[in-house]
Amino acid sequence: MTAELVPPSTSGDPSDPADRITRATRMTYDELAREAAGLRDRINRFRAGLGRFFVAKQPLIDLMCVAAVAQEPLLLVGPPGTAKSDLVIKFKDALQIPDGEYFEYLLTRFTEPSEVFGPIDIAQLRAGRYLRRDHGKLPTARLVFLDEIFKANSAILNSLLTVINERKFYQDGQPVPVKLRVLLAATNELPENAELAALKDRFCLKAACRPVQDEHFVELIDAGLDAYTQRELNQKPWVEGHATLEDFVKAHRWMTHQLARRTIGPSGESLRDRDVYCSEELMRELRRVLKTLVREDGVFVSDRKVVKLYRLLRTHAWIVHGGAIERSDLRLLSYLGETRDEIDLLEHKVPRLLGLS
Repeated sequence: MTAELVPPSTSGDPSDPADRITRATRMTYDELAREAAGLRDRINRFRAGLGRFFVAKQPLIDLMCVAAVAQEPLLLVGPPGTAKSDLVIKFKDALQIPDGEYFEYLLTRFTEPSEVFGPIDIAQLRAGRYLRRDHGKLPTARLVFLDEIFKANSAILNSLLTVINERKFYQDGQPVPVKLRVLLAATNELPENAELAALKDRFCLKAACRPVQDEHFVELIDAGLDAYTQRELNQKPWVEGHATLEDFVKAHRWMTHQLARRTIGPSGESLRDRDVYCSEELMRELRRVLKTLVREDGVFVSDRKVVKLYRLLRTHAWIVHGGAIERSDLRLLSYLGETRDEIDLLEHKVPRLLGLS
């Protein structure tokens, strides 16, 4: 995801979360270097803390954190009743994102663009301008959750492609930056029709959200009853204050600075990020696994995905290890499936190919 477009002024209210997030997008490498260890610690406490309120969902929460730091969209795939929405809502609550900066919507083929992007401003329309009143809608939200995303009609899907690709939407024919930082989506099933291929490809990571009752029957009942009583009593114990959206934005900025850096090697050569943080052996292993998945299973991996995948691997490595990419980080390749069958296949095949199963 690209950095939010902001004016050069540094004025603002230091106590205002929106102003703090804006300032975070301008922080220098040296400023972030002083905070990097603390950011990583808070994000790790955040993901571990949130995991306590779910049964067997820790890998998905970890993936949500990686996607949020990388500012890459994440798609949760699974049948109804597998906690997809609950994961997102508790994630939002735990980050202490105010309601005005969160937008969620259940999409259908009858959903109108005005429901997602805001109604047309009639007063402006009379004046000859085609503007949407976007307050409280997707363009002004920092965290967005779109349920059943592939059921939206073409008008919404085309606008979503622009939002995901360029972080903007159009007002009266002019591109306007959106505030989006984290995009989470869900679907019961992955469609296979060609017109949705472009949108599917924007989601580099697609993760199965599975039922857990077969392996965790008693734990599921206990956790479900806890969730019920907490909801009825308006309690949110998962809001523990470990990390905020500002921390994730700073972490994203830090990783962007890291990826942009060039250092000087022992022989005076210029070293890129991959020279420092991804060994030649692991780079060969990454290529081998990708080629195997394409050749043996027909998994489609676009050039765009390859670039995004490296960024996600680096982000995962930084969060979990604080340093270079390790073989265990390559498990992220398990989430490259384009269909439900591929998702199920890769979940078992990728660890086996890596010798991690």
